[in-house]
Amino acid sequence: MSGLKALTKQEASEKSKIIFEGIEKTVGMLPNIYAVIGNSPNALATYLEFSENQKNGSFNAKEREAVFLAVSEENGCSYCLAAHTAIAKMNGFSDEETISLRAGTYNDKKLSILTNLAKSIVVNRGRADKSLVNAFYEAGYNQQALVDLVALIIDKTFTNYIGRLAKPEIDFPKVEPLHKEVLA
Repeated sequence: MSGLKALTKQEASEKSKIIFEGIEKTVGMLPNIYAVIGNSPNALATYLEFSENQKNGSFNAKEREAVFLAVSEENGCSYCLAAHTAIAKMNGFSDEETISLRAGTYNDKKLSILTNLAKSIVVNRGRADKSLVNAFYEAGYNQQALVDLVALIIDKTFTNYIGRLAKPEIDFPKVEPLHKEVLA
């Protein structure tokens, strides 16, 4: 067997089946990325708890989605770009705004700083551009917010890497990549 695949409920372990049912009740469906992560019930349970806890951090839903779009763009995950474009639109962003968030050209100064710092952290593997870190603090964010930002990046990088490895069928409206490289 090569690679990772999305599990059906019939193929999943008992623990993953229970988690899948909870996701279906909450989301209304079982997104394929979770069906892939369910290959490890431990990883799925841990990820869902970690991700849910990020809602109690420094950022509101729109800011979190902006970060998720920027990180998914940098990590090149077509699945997560599609999912978070749909979720961002449910949180009030337009199609054009989701593209500018992914590109790092959003016209709101504070969100632009947030997304560009997230992209810098990803691209530079934690060694963010110092001018962006300074701009982040000048925009009113604090050290707690910087740690929370890294947690959001880790959250999304996990699903981005699973998405790139498994290439699950995209079960959200597809979006076009911003770069010529074909994303997985």
